[in-house]
Amino acid sequence: MALVLYNAAQSTCSQKVRLSLWEKGLAFEEVKLDLFQGDQLTAEYKQLNPNGVVPTLVNNDEVIIDSSVILEYLDDLFPEIDLRPESALARAQMRVWLRFFEEVPVPAIRIPSYNRVFLRHYQNMTEEEFLAVAEKKTLRKDFFLKMGRTGYSEAEMTQAMGKLANTIQRMEQALANGGPWLMGEYSQADISIIPVIMRMQDLGLGYLWDDCPSVADWFDRYRQRSALINTFYHTSLLSEQYGDVIIRS
Repeated sequence: MALVLYNAAQSTCSQKVRLSLWEKGLAFEEVKLDLFQGDQLTAEYKQLNPNGVVPTLVNNDEVIIDSSVILEYLDDLFPEIDLRPESALARAQMRVWLRFFEEVPVPAIRIPSYNRVFLRHYQNMTEEEFLAVAEKKTLRKDFFLKMGRTGYSEAEMTQAMGKLANTIQRMEQALANGGPWLMGEYSQADISIIPVIMRMQDLGLGYLWDDCPSVADWFDRYRQRSALINTFYHTSLLSEQYGDVIIRS
């Protein structure tokens, strides 16, 4: 069995899958794509992943796309280390977390990420060049067009920050009333949100959990896990690729 992961170092969805692979102790080949060179938008890559995004996992002749689906696939295929709770109820509760993360903090973190870091790749383009890039995007064309070459509005930034703050508060309540992990035992729920939390800290947003001791403790413990250390190799953080990213926490 040969696992090949097509991904990008700084992609939070890619980091989620890398972390799951490391937690399971699975050997895999990593194919690194340059997202700003459009590697994920080539016809060759879209034959694997028609959405034109990362990550994509290839297991011999089986191609799995979407990071959350890949995590389920890995747990089904390699149950020796299952990153899901045992009971049907607990698994359902875990999936409530996964749905919340997909709908709230995951899209929200893209707003400050693009405004503070990624926007520079597009600011000097002509309108025609920018639209040409947008046309190649399958899954997030509308999100990209909304950003434009000037970034997201102050109102959109405020809304995104509110969603991130709400996520932290929801995590704090769960961890304070249970713990040590979101589902009590370590699970896909923790794996699915830690890349967003790492991105928040990297962008200087760690102050959002200054008054959330349970989240702060969860985060401190998480950063000691060897799987997380292996997942976040050099260049996985934006501050390692863009030296002017401001870190305030």
